[in-house]
Amino acid sequence: QVQVVESGGGLVQAGDSLRLSCAASGRTFSRYHMGWFRQDPRKAREFVAAISWSGGSTYYADSVKGRFTISRDNAKKTVYLQMNTLKREDTGVYYCAAAPVSAATLDLVLSDPYDYWGQGTQVTVSS
Repeated sequence: QVQVVESGGGLVQAGDSLRLSCAASGRTFSRYHMGWFRQDPRKAREFVAAISWSGGSTYYADSVKGRFTISRDNAKKTVYLQMNTLKREDTGVYYCAAAPVSAATLDLVLSDPYDYWGQGTQVTVSS
């Protein structure tokens, strides 16, 4: 079992950068693919980025490609989301989630494979 806790959110201006962190507990962190999702109250939750258990594969939503970078440090049991050139439309609650290594990596853009979710961290981008 894995528990995840997000941090690093805040209020920033358009064009600024933020780095979100997701700290995981449990011995088997390296056996999980990890993902970031976000939700604005007026929209459905959407996929942002995902990274395979080894860090060898990464996936991004088209809306963040080239601006966001997901990475992980298995020794520290932490996943990061570096967000650059933030836009107003990036505003939302960002959730970290863990999917078992048995999940197909192509499915990591969906919510279904993820078994464990954090409480979320708010990111607000003002123009």
